Amino acid sequence: MPGSHGSLTKAGKVRQITPRVARTGVNSHSKKIPRVRNRKLYIKRVVLNRYGGQANSIAAQKHARANRRS
Repeated sequence: MPGSHGSLTKAGKVRQITPRVARTGVNSHSKKIPRVRNRKLYIKRVVLNRYGGQANSIAAQKHARANRRS
C-alpha cells in the first residue's frame, strides 16, 4: 500500500501496553447524559423558578434579588 504511514501489524500496540489508570476526584463518576441534565435544569429554572447553577454563586444572588423586586 503506497502512501501508508507505518505497517498495519503495529496498529493498536501502544494503547494495549499503556497501563490503565483509575479515575479519581472530579472525574471519578460518570456524567449524566445531556438530555437528563437539560431536563433537570429546565425543571429547576422554568417550573420552580430557581437559579440553575450553584446555589451560593454571585449569579444566584442576583437572580434572587431580581425575583424579590418583581
